[in-house]
Amino acid sequence: MCATLIGGMDRLKREYIDTARKSGVDLKVFTGKENRISGQMGSTDLVIVFTNKVSHSARKEVMQYARSRSIPVAMIHSCGISTLRQCLSNHSR
Repeated sequence: MCATLIGGMDRLKREYIDTARKSGVDLKVFTGKENRISGQMGSTDLVIVFTNKVSHSARKEVMQYARSRSIPVAMIHSCGISTLRQCLSNHSR
């Protein structure tokens, strides 16, 4: 499974990727500061948005991209490692 994470903290980027890998998920991480996120997302099975760490415009862009391709989106307020772990376990069933 391939997932894309939008938002989160820069200092936890490596930990997000390692946590996902342990769950058998290939994770792409965008902290929300990048330009044109949807153009870099590529093919993904799940989009996770940490809403407390992403701009409104980035969230809107990602939601439009996901809707147009029927990709499920998980919007979560918290941005911790345990939150990511829980989200991945809920969506990998």
